[in-house]
Amino acid sequence: MSAWVLPDHIADVLPSEARHIEELRRSLLDTARGHGYELVMPPLLEHLESLLTGTGEALDLQTFKLVDQLSGRTLGLRADSTPQVARIDAHLLNRQGVARLSYCGPVVHTRIDRPLASREPLQFGAEIYGHGGLEADLEVIELAQACLRVAGVKGLQLDMADVRVIDAVLAPVALTAPQEARIHAALNAKDVAELQVLARDLPANVRRDLCALPRLFGDVSVLDEARQTLQASPALHAALDNLRWLASQVQDLVVSIDLADLRGYAYYTGMRFALFAQAGQGSAGQSLELARGGRYDEVGAVFGRNRPAVGFSLDLKELVAAVAPRPLVAAIRAPWGMDASLRSAVANLRSQGHTVVCVLPGHEHEVDEFHCDRELVPDAAQAGAWTVKNIQTEISQ
Repeated sequence: MSAWVLPDHIADVLPSEARHIEELRRSLLDTARGHGYELVMPPLLEHLESLLTGTGEALDLQTFKLVDQLSGRTLGLRADSTPQVARIDAHLLNRQGVARLSYCGPVVHTRIDRPLASREPLQFGAEIYGHGGLEADLEVIELAQACLRVAGVKGLQLDMADVRVIDAVLAPVALTAPQEARIHAALNAKDVAELQVLARDLPANVRRDLCALPRLFGDVSVLDEARQTLQASPALHAALDNLRWLASQVQDLVVSIDLADLRGYAYYTGMRFALFAQAGQGSAGQSLELARGGRYDEVGAVFGRNRPAVGFSLDLKELVAAVAPRPLVAAIRAPWGMDASLRSAVANLRSQGHTVVCVLPGHEHEVDEFHCDRELVPDAAQAGAWTVKNIQTEISQ
């Protein structure tokens, strides 16, 4: 095998895409800061138990493990930053009130969950700790929407669910963990035939509700249908009411509800949402999930602080593929030379924020990542001076 061949689903990021990703990263971090979120930078690897305790089997399977040569303990390369941010909130910040935290950095996955995905996403996220109300849920949804708008995504669709719906449906019965896992898988696949088999020994009302859940998806009217169809309970009605309130508050979004969507069930404790770019954007014109999040109030329990928590994350590498390329950076082309006045002119332009590309001898016509629409040339009216001229119209600056 050639030394330059990378592992499957690991790729270099070349100049045009890297520039776009970096511009998006800066704009998203600025957007989060504008909403009052503080930036944290957790490490790429740490002790495995800290990364995985309380996160469920799915994250364990996604995490690369290695042995620390200093301590002999097992380390993990993070597959998700949220457990680390929860640790920071619990042990390093240790605030009594609300903490709004954002982050952006690479995570590494042992496997992919869909074709063409990267095993090294660049994860951006924002989280609120310390507030259990719907206000925080709405703020996180609105921040995710604002970030995608800043990135240039249009025609967004918000899809919502709540894990407390299935909890309410199954509350009357005691199931083993394997039974519950099989039911969840069938619900996610909307496999009514399998659900009927799995629920054949359950009470009639529970069996009826389980088989009804897969068809409870669509617009907000699904919530009315669920209230009429499913066995009434305070927990069920609270979850449906919360979804209705959130759906009524979001602006400029197409809202859909899917009460059988159990992705991340072991992780989330309440509302779960995803933001999609509608058909016409993204790969092959297909609807593409760009951001996902929800409420995960148990995430800090293993660190001794079971604080309310809600947040979202997205992969900048996926996001950059879903938006239009940005124009090349406008730049000034300058000759290379040791002349003091030339070097001073270049330094002065760069200090003013201009991009100046000095052309090395013999490389005047190479293609690069900059759009040189101006050039630095000797000033014909003043010896030893330099002036910037438009390459097309030669307008002095």
